[in-house]
Amino acid sequence: MSVKIRVLCENSVAAPFGLAGEHGWAAWVETPAGTWLFDTGQGVALARNARAMGVDLGAAKGIVLSHGHYDHTLGLPDALTARTDPVSVFAHPDVFRARYWVKDDAEREIGIRYKREYLESIGARFDLARGFREIAPGVFLTGEIPRRTPFEPVDPSMKLVADSGGWCQDPLLDDQSLVVESPEGLVVVLGCAHAGLVNTLSLIREKLPNRPFHTVVGGTHLGFADGSQLHATLEHLEEFGIRRLGAAHCTGLANGARLCRELGDRYVFAAVGTVLEVG
Repeated sequence: MSVKIRVLCENSVAAPFGLAGEHGWAAWVETPAGTWLFDTGQGVALARNARAMGVDLGAAKGIVLSHGHYDHTLGLPDALTARTDPVSVFAHPDVFRARYWVKDDAEREIGIRYKREYLESIGARFDLARGFREIAPGVFLTGEIPRRTPFEPVDPSMKLVADSGGWCQDPLLDDQSLVVESPEGLVVVLGCAHAGLVNTLSLIREKLPNRPFHTVVGGTHLGFADGSQLHATLEHLEEFGIRRLGAAHCTGLANGARLCRELGDRYVFAAVGTVLEVG
């Protein structure tokens, strides 16, 4: 009845087994209701790290995409061609939107690079939805996460092309997380938590009341947070009684160190090669 998470893609490496780091995120999530590939990194390290860690990408019951950024989706072809049969890919309808990073005088494309038709031709069967849902017994997706906290703003550098031309704010409505029930409490796998870590956990508590949180792992997007946002996040985190936070990817080294200092033994640096088990 245990839940096991193996970090396949992350910015850095935690084990000396021929693994590779990349700016991205992917996790192999083993549950009593099947095994899921959550995100796919940016396409450089997924297949290599899976082989090194003894993970058969073709054995996934389904693939979940947290949102439509390149560093979470570009490993999709490797995951799809690792199998001989089609597989369900769970995502939000906005996952294929054209997305950009714009700051000062710099701009670059940061969305998924592949057309839906190509991915379907190599085995993807997209299952797109906006709301909270159960995709297998005890396995849930948050869907869209309401932005309620005043201290978790949408990243202003994330842009879409406006209908009238020029840039407009990307609200990143497709940001979602995976939630798994375990005998010891809920296990939450984040992508980037663009909607805010506290907003994400608040929605989960609302949808799955009276269940304690055990482990939260993944990107927290706190690497872009100033001191006041980090302080407010830490204050609110205590309300959820999390027993372990495995921060990674977009958490950033400086704020990751601050989280470690504040949380002590409850903090884990979830680099490639990390294995977390609950139950």
